Amino acid sequence: MTSIAAALLMFPVAAAASGAVTLNASINRSNLAQATEAHPVPITPGKPITIALVVHNGTSRSLLVGSVDLEGRVAGLTFFSFDTLVRFDVPAGHSKSLAYVLDTTSLKGQATGLVPASLTLSTPSGRLVVSEPFVSDITGSVISVYGLFGLGILILTALGLVEALLALAHGRLPVNRWRRGIRFLIPGLGVGAILVFSLSAFGKWLPSNGHWFVILAVFGGAGFVVGYLTPTPPMPGEKGEEEEDEDEVDGAGVEHVSEIPA
Repeated sequence: MTSIAAALLMFPVAAAASGAVTLNASINRSNLAQATEAHPVPITPGKPITIALVVHNGTSRSLLVGSVDLEGRVAGLTFFSFDTLVRFDVPAGHSKSLAYVLDTTSLKGQATGLVPASLTLSTPSGRLVVSEPFVSDITGSVISVYGLFGLGILILTALGLVEALLALAHGRLPVNRWRRGIRFLIPGLGVGAILVFSLSAFGKWLPSNGHWFVILAVFGGAGFVVGYLTPTPPMPGEKGEEEEDEDEVDGAGVEHVSEIPA
């Protein structure tokens, strides 16, 4: 492990200017700063991973690090988090290395696929020191918190869409166009969320902060437009076109019968 941490010192520290705290970190020798969607950091649940980091304290004060948190978040929700308590001091103007092994057994039931992750250092009081975001590739199970969350969205979206379509078919949608738009906006958001979590879980696409929001906005907006443009249902007490046609036919039939001589 010492050799791994020492190797990190060879990485360029572009932001190690005076007054800054910088972090160079790796997982199983994969440099986090170089991880991309095409080349993510692989993490296999159940297999221990070696985390090595080098902290450079460019400030004028000594820095006390109290914890290291490995975390994965999608759409603002945390799907896995491993908080490791540490305690080491980094003198002003100096660097310090740390390497340790992390057990990832519980990760199998938490996430799978491409997940935006970060390695964060905090003080003993919980104040953020420095954070390194990276792209992780979790080879977990679809039957996990992440996968079941996506399945739950799928079920709710299907129910909401079916209910909205039935209301449209039976003329039970709100008369107000904006309310009809909102009625279809929610299933639209659900379809976008299904796309985000499905592509991520199967390792096809990374739901970074900007990307997932754009997808939800596009599908939600499309759903709103569809609802807004649906036909306006008849007001209470008004007759629809079919009912008016039936009344005309019935009236014609009654008039025809009245002309028959006794």
